Amino acid sequence: MLQHRNQTIFIIISVFIVVPMGLLSKFYTGPAHQWFNDYGGDVLYEIFWCVFAFGFFRSRAAIIQIPIWVFVITCILEFLQLWHPPLLNEIRATLIGKLLLGTTFVWWDFPHYLLGCVLGWLWLQQLHKIGYAKKSQG
Repeated sequence: MLQHRNQTIFIIISVFIVVPMGLLSKFYTGPAHQWFNDYGGDVLYEIFWCVFAFGFFRSRAAIIQIPIWVFVITCILEFLQLWHPPLLNEIRATLIGKLLLGTTFVWWDFPHYLLGCVLGWLWLQQLHKIGYAKKSQG
């Protein structure tokens, strides 16, 4: 029970780390700022969704399935950026809509989605270990 609570705490901490980093990547002005502004957020976006979903589905199988589904769904969302019906345009006009759905289709987003999902998978493995760590004997 304590390990499960510790895992939940680490999931929440992970979200509170990844979300601000993702938002700040859009405003970063230092070295390699173009990469961070355009693609760093993509990587962090994938990690966020992996960690978020893991908060609800914590099985060993979920560690593999979550990054795959996150990759598939974000690829679909990327292709949706080629479609501009009035409703989607209205959603994209808001900050949340822009952050969640994106506005412009870019082929180079796909490798960064893949990188984010691989890093998300590694992150989930570590979170899973926290939940199933053996109680230390003192």
